[in-house]
Amino acid sequence: MRLVCISDTHGLHQRIPEIPDGDVLIHAGDCLGQGTLENLADLNDWFGTLPHRYKVVIAGNHDWVFQEAPELARETLTHAIYLEDSGIELEGLQFWGSPWTPQFLDWAFMLERGQALRGKWQLIPKNTDVLITHGPPRGIGDQVAVDFRVRNVGCVDLEQRLEQLPNLQAHVFGHIHEGYGQYLRRQTRLINASTCTARYEPTNPPIVLDLNQTGDCR
Repeated sequence: MRLVCISDTHGLHQRIPEIPDGDVLIHAGDCLGQGTLENLADLNDWFGTLPHRYKVVIAGNHDWVFQEAPELARETLTHAIYLEDSGIELEGLQFWGSPWTPQFLDWAFMLERGQALRGKWQLIPKNTDVLITHGPPRGIGDQVAVDFRVRNVGCVDLEQRLEQLPNLQAHVFGHIHEGYGQYLRRQTRLINASTCTARYEPTNPPIVLDLNQTGDCR
């Protein structure tokens, strides 16, 4: 199964130079610009033009409509599967999606570090093959420069939960634009799929990952 991974398009999806073909298009959140229903309708139309058999979407901290008008958002998103602390099986692989990130200012789908976030990560089933979260785990694709110092801002509780998922083949996330790229941790491929750069230019290419039924990825 070929995964095509994007994230943090911020309403600029029409400007992505090329979307490779594949079986599953994954969008790991911050798909909208202002976070409105109109933004979502435009994104949904774009999804409808793409050839992938499945499109799987989670929300991010900019995607307000999924938090403030969840029923309308789900009704509008007709060309993709929306996951919010929920999962789906696709051709024998178990996918799970969650939008939460550690609290920072006043954005959507944010929770305090510690018990609040830990409770969300404990919902992830142990048989998950592909995990999609908006934010990164601590230490992987999560570095930002703050006051001239580089800091890791990922979630330590998410990092710890990954250790408890024996079947996990791939973890797809975004949120930290500067962390774009692929990482390997034991048998798990971790992908920061942020399409937009730190300057909000949608020029980072989609990341493609092939999975097979034996649990290997390449």
